[in-house]
Amino acid sequence: MAQFRMNGSKMLAVDIGGETIRALNGSMVAYEGQMAFKRQGMTGGEGLRGALKRRIAGEGMTLMEITGQGTVYLASEATEVTLVQLTGDTLFVESESLLALDGNLSTGVQFVGLRGMGTGQGLATTKVEGHGTVAVLSQGPAIALEVTPQTPLCVDPHAYVCHHGQLQQDVVTDVNWRTVIGQGSGESVQFRYQGHGLVYVQPAERGGILEI
Repeated sequence: MAQFRMNGSKMLAVDIGGETIRALNGSMVAYEGQMAFKRQGMTGGEGLRGALKRRIAGEGMTLMEITGQGTVYLASEATEVTLVQLTGDTLFVESESLLALDGNLSTGVQFVGLRGMGTGQGLATTKVEGHGTVAVLSQGPAIALEVTPQTPLCVDPHAYVCHHGQLQQDVVTDVNWRTVIGQGSGESVQFRYQGHGLVYVQPAERGGILEI
C-alpha cells in the first residue's frame, strides 16, 4: 500500500511502490522516480452512473490517477493538509476538500438535500469508503472534534471539512425574533452531529456567514 506522509503542514508526500493513488487534478508539485499521470475521464473512477449522479447533484470532483515507483509531492494553493485513516468505515467530505486517497478506496455521492441547499455546496457530498488513507484540505489546520452520545456537536456549515464514524447529521436552524430583526448571532444554520465519531472543522469560513 502507498505510504502517505506529511512534508510540512501544507504538502503531502506519497511513497509509491507500483501502487496507484488518486489525487486532485493538477495538485502534483514535484516527484522523484518514475511516475505516470492519467486524468480520470468524466466518470471520475465511479462509472457512468456515478458521474451522472454528481452532475445531477451539482457535486464536482476532478481526480487523476498516479502510478509508479518513487515519491510524489502534492499540494493545493498552500492550504493545510490532514491525513485521515479509514479502517473499513466511510468518510464524508466536501469534494473541494479532497486532495488524495489510496487507489483501493472507493468514492461515491451521498445526497444530503437541505444540507447542501443551505451551504451553497450543492445537493450532495462525496463519500470515501474502505481501508486506507485520505488526505483532506482545509483553510488553516483542521481540528478533529469528537462526538459521543453524551456530547452532540453543532458546526458552522462554512467551517465543516469532513466527518466519519457512526454519526447522524441534521440541520439546525435558529430563526426567532432576534434573527428576524437583525440581532441574532449571525450563525442561523448549523450542522448537528449525534452518535459517535469525529468531525473535522477548519478555523476559517468558506464563502461567508449564512443567514436565513
